[in-house]
Amino acid sequence: MSKTYTASAADARRAHVEALLSAYPDVTPQEHNLLVNWFRNDATALDVGMVASNPAAERGYRRFRAEHLDRFTLKDMGWALAFAAAIAVAVLLIAWRAL
Repeated sequence: MSKTYTASAADARRAHVEALLSAYPDVTPQEHNLLVNWFRNDATALDVGMVASNPAAERGYRRFRAEHLDRFTLKDMGWALAFAAAIAVAVLLIAWRAL
């Protein structure tokens, strides 16, 4: 029974997000935060696909995604820099060992 309740709660939450995206960008700051948190923390790939395929929310979804989700953050840039540094160190160690 709890799985059914959880599924219906998730469906209701997704329907609420779709309604907010239909009205986007005319949402309150609290609703904006709800959208960001839902996409970043709660939404599954299936949820995002279902929202993206909803014709009523399509325009708001595309605009919201372009403005808030598809941009690189400082955290993303930090991870990229750390990865590049690790690769550079590995290449330098291999070159130093080869000499």
